[in-house]
Amino acid sequence: MLTHELKIRVRYGETDQMGYVYYGNYAEYFEMGRVEWLRHLGASYKSMENNGIMLPVLNLNVNYLKPAKYDDLLTLKTSLKKQPTVKIEFDFEIYNENKELLTTGYTSLVFIDMKKNKPTRCPQYLLDKINPLFL
Repeated sequence: MLTHELKIRVRYGETDQMGYVYYGNYAEYFEMGRVEWLRHLGASYKSMENNGIMLPVLNLNVNYLKPAKYDDLLTLKTSLKKQPTVKIEFDFEIYNENKELLTTGYTSLVFIDMKKNKPTRCPQYLLDKINPLFL
């Protein structure tokens, strides 16, 4: 399993009237985590799209345990727990500076061949980077 950590400072505009991170922003945080997870692996969404593959979200699940607040420095842990096929699945954990678990989440995405507009298997160049992580 590969886990990548990303630090996120909660901006004022990401909060609601109570000073808590607005619930819809967690989907954006998870996207940031996926993008940086791929970049850390040596791939990118941009390069996949340039190679004719896009990754729309099939499923998003969020468990709100405790609120994140304005100006908190969060640690987002993004993990891949199984090898991708036509889908790739990520798990997320968000912690505050006190190492308290605030939020967990999960997303599944499907690899789409942009020319055919049909699901396709994970590109081999990406599998070549991921497979050694599971040995």
